Amino acid sequence: MSSAVPPRFEISEADIDRVVRLFYARVRLHPVLGPIFAARVGDWPSHEAKVARFWKGAILHSGGYEGSPMMAHRRAGNVRPAHFPEWLGTFDIVLRETLSPEAAAGWSALAHRIGTGLRQGVEDIGSAAGAVPKLR
Repeated sequence: MSSAVPPRFEISEADIDRVVRLFYARVRLHPVLGPIFAARVGDWPSHEAKVARFWKGAILHSGGYEGSPMMAHRRAGNVRPAHFPEWLGTFDIVLRETLSPEAAAGWSALAHRIGTGLRQGVEDIGSAAGAVPKLR
């Protein structure tokens, strides 16, 4: 039986900031992800701070994040379902290189659950109005 509660693992705000910073350094150089982000992100420090606030809320249950990741990805217009394996693969590499195995595994599991939802939300763009979304 699978639990809906996010895994608990040892991590600090500084760890989250470091992972986000290193991840986006890789994204900017990534041949697939780089152009997608470059088309939408003009202020990298501000974007990284916002994403770090999201993860701190998701993992540490701290406040401060305002926004909707689903709507941001849907509105971007250039994010496709096929991009999520690239995103998650790059994120997993940074997690494994930066954190303890337990923290990397816990955060990765959470990121993959969130990524699945975002991918499905992006995939459903273009569905007929009022159509039942694709569920997998």
